[in-house]
Amino acid sequence: MVHERSSERRLSQSSYVGDIGSAVSAPAELTPESWSALLSPRLAYFAGVARTEHVTRAAQEMQVPQSTLSRALVRLEQDLGVDLFARHGRTVSLTPAGRTFLASVERALGEVERAAESVRADADPASGKVAFGFLHTMGSETVPGLIRAFRADHPRVRFSLVQNYGEAMIERLRAGELDLCLTSPVPDAPDLVARRLDEQRLRLVVPDDHRLASRKRVRLAEAADEAFVTLEPGYGLRRITDDLCQQAGFKPRVAFEGEEAETLRGLVAAGLGVALLPPPAVPRPGVVELTVTGQRAVREIGVAWLDGHPDTPPVAAFKKFLLGRRGRLLPE
Repeated sequence: MVHERSSERRLSQSSYVGDIGSAVSAPAELTPESWSALLSPRLAYFAGVARTEHVTRAAQEMQVPQSTLSRALVRLEQDLGVDLFARHGRTVSLTPAGRTFLASVERALGEVERAAESVRADADPASGKVAFGFLHTMGSETVPGLIRAFRADHPRVRFSLVQNYGEAMIERLRAGELDLCLTSPVPDAPDLVARRLDEQRLRLVVPDDHRLASRKRVRLAEAADEAFVTLEPGYGLRRITDDLCQQAGFKPRVAFEGEEAETLRGLVAAGLGVALLPPPAVPRPGVVELTVTGQRAVREIGVAWLDGHPDTPPVAAFKKFLLGRRGRLLPE
């Protein structure tokens, strides 16, 4: 049996793209006329009847009226224009087309089942997942300490951790890839919510044989003629360094740019310049860290999230925990 109405149905544009591989990978088009929107509500019914080969038994197992199930199967075959079942009184058996269709339907339903279980697991209050971003400079000590303290009361919550610079993390927040991020400077954007949590003093780091190395304190203007090693443009700490130098009356002469604070310390130890950096987790030989006086040489650390984005219970709990650490986020 081939139903005439199916011959008039056009395939959506994504149903065939160049070759079979492209068709498989192309996302389903969810217009009202698309195959996925049309057939999806009836696929589970089809699989249930195919498994039992008996409409009445399938209806009982699926807890739907037999009439509803029968109508759904008839409509499915009409829409496809293909007989999926051969009827034998109260029982049915799959046609060759039905067997071909069933293999793909079972894979699709399995993917839906796994996706549902995955998102439910991630949202579980006791064992869900938090996608958390933070600055590289907070990865060795601050973030491990925070997670350890949080998991004292939430031992089964899982974390997906991302280290990056501030602007990259903000973009990942907007893309829905992160739930929360610790960043600096604290962002100010209409689509974000950000809360200041703490501030971190920056130090002028110089080689241990530098002319200023015997000092404990220094005004930043005293380094105006020095070569600086800094993070690359786009990093929050680079922007803060440029602003502080401008406030001190000079533009830093940048000799080297990098992506990680400890690499900059290594460059300073090698005598290649000076740097404004947060305190290290572990003291670095070959450098001296000087307190900057005469201006507030600090960077603010804050937590940010996407405005209006609903929180799962584990994300809400971790957010509350972070906000409760105001003024004591950073290790002493």
